[in-house]
Amino acid sequence: MNIFLFLGALNGFLSVALGAFGAHVLERKLDPGALEIWQTGVKYEMFHAAALLAVGILAGKHPENPLLNWSGWLFFAGIVIFSGSLYILSASGFRALGAVTPVGGVCFLIAWLLLMIASAKLG
Repeated sequence: MNIFLFLGALNGFLSVALGAFGAHVLERKLDPGALEIWQTGVKYEMFHAAALLAVGILAGKHPENPLLNWSGWLFFAGIVIFSGSLYILSASGFRALGAVTPVGGVCFLIAWLLLMIASAKLG
């Protein structure tokens, strides 16, 4: 099994489901600011689900490239930390999680950087 294709598909599915949940259930329960935070988590999850799919495809063709592996795991960690903290923050109002969110953003940035370096080395 290609773990990054699986995780990309899983997170794509989850982002659609969580987006629908936000639009149809949470819109009646959350204030507009909290709902906007939720939707930011959904958007970033979907963008990075697509990145995981790309990493999965590349890693399948170039399994010897460790940068792709690191990039994939950092994309996944970024989704869990960044989007996950935004979901919890918006649903619970627990503001302390706002301090965790940038860690997920840094994971995303490093993952994109590693993907750039890996791509440059591929061809």
